[in-house]
Order: sequence, then structure tokens, then C-alpha cells
Amino acid sequence: MATDRRIALEFTAWTFGIAAVVSGTLIVAGRYGYAVHNWVGTPQQLLENLPFSIYILSPAIASYGVLRYRGRVSGPREWLATVFHVRTSPVVYAYVLLVLAVYFLAHIVVSGPSPSTLPLYTLLLSIPGNLIIGGLEESGWAYILQPQLDSKLGYMVSSLLTSFIWLGWHVPLFFIPGTNHSSGVINFWMFAVQIVAFRFFYGAICRIAGRASVFMCVFAHTLFNAGSATFGIPPTTWAGTVTANACVLALAIAAVVVNACWTTKRRRRYEKI
Repeated sequence: MATDRRIALEFTAWTFGIAAVVSGTLIVAGRYGYAVHNWVGTPQQLLENLPFSIYILSPAIASYGVLRYRGRVSGPREWLATVFHVRTSPVVYAYVLLVLAVYFLAHIVVSGPSPSTLPLYTLLLSIPGNLIIGGLEESGWAYILQPQLDSKLGYMVSSLLTSFIWLGWHVPLFFIPGTNHSSGVINFWMFAVQIVAFRFFYGAICRIAGRASVFMCVFAHTLFNAGSATFGIPPTTWAGTVTANACVLALAIAAVVVNACWTTKRRRRYEKI
């Protein structure tokens, strides 16, 4: 049976391979009028966005494909059971909501409310779409890659390395017509800061959420994307970007430290029994 390291390498190769083929095609198609629709309102727009969806879902496609090929899952049901294992401590849910609330609040306080803020109910309405276009990325990154790197390199190094890989996977977004990235709404270097901070956040979730770690990363990623669209807060000012993401980074590291201390304390109690 293939080692976890081999599976992580194969997952990364397949993810980037799928993304490269699809994004390359979309970039070329953009010269002939193709563009991604940020808001899908008609069946035709949904159909036109399908190729882009394959690019965004490349981590999920590669995750299932590699795990199925290597015999780590028996089929879609087992894979989905892991990805959508929702049962964990309410504290973990509260932690995820706290970090996201602090992130958005910091942006609003430092940079001011965005003129493109949408009604709050938009947050709920956009969750299903953002689950597919964004959240399910974590069925690859948080299922295979980051946990494997964490087991070999530790939390800090694995989070940093995964963030670089994740950033590289996002680069085509800056060249595919129609995305916020390619339109200049999102600054690449501010986006890179955000990528690093949130990879530490997802790494912390992997440490504290147990069997529900994949789903909690999917949950957090989905809410983040939905919240960003609702509050109109892409990383566009350095003051807001640095402040908000510094808060996320600090809360991520704090969660890992507290969890490690709590685990050590419980282990010592068990050893005394």
C-alpha cells in the first residue's frame, strides 16, 4: 500500500495538473470572449461556469481519485463520510465562528465598511455556492496535504509550506477573465498575506477538531468566502489586511498551544491513574 507521503505527492501533482489544464484553457478562451460569472443568475451562466468549477474543485477531485486508487476509501460514500463528519465539540464551532468574526470586524474597523456590502441574508443564500466554489477545496488540502506535512514537519512549518503550495494553486485566478483577482479588485501580495494566515487557521482546526477536522475546514472556508462576498471585504488595504490577518494568525497559534497544553495535562492525569 502506498505511504501517506506518496499519497500527498500524488494528490498535489493531480491537483496542479487538473488546475493547469483547465485554467490554461480558460485563459486562452478569455481571448475569445470567455469570462467567469461571479454571480450566477441564469442556467446559461451556470453552464458557462462549469469549466471554472472543475478548476476550483481540482483538490476535491484529486483527493477522491488518489484515495480511491490507493485503496484508502472504498467509494464516494466513505470519502463523503469523512469530508462531512460534522460531530465535534461545540467549542470548535465557536472557535471557528470567533476567528471569522474577528477577521471581518477587524477589516471593517480598520478599513471602514465596504460600499459593496450586501444585505446580511446574502450570507446564508451564498453558502451553498461557496461550499462548492471554495469550501470543498479543503477536502484535499485539509484531508491529505496539510495533515501529512504536519505529521512530518510540525504545525508551523507545515502551515507555511502548505500556504505556499496553496498560493501557487491560486495564481491562475489572476489571469482567468471575470474573477475578482484578474479584474484588479484583489492585490496579489495582500492576498498572499491572507493565504498564509488562513492556512495557519486551517492547520489549527486540523489539530483541534479530531475526526471532524476536514469538515470544520470546509465549514470555515465556506463561511469565509460567503462572508467576504457579503461584506465586500477582499484584501484591498494594507492596514486592514495586516490587522485582520494578524488576528487570525494569533488566534490560530493560540488554539494550537492551548490544545497542546490541554492534551499534555490530560495525558499526565491518565498516567497517574
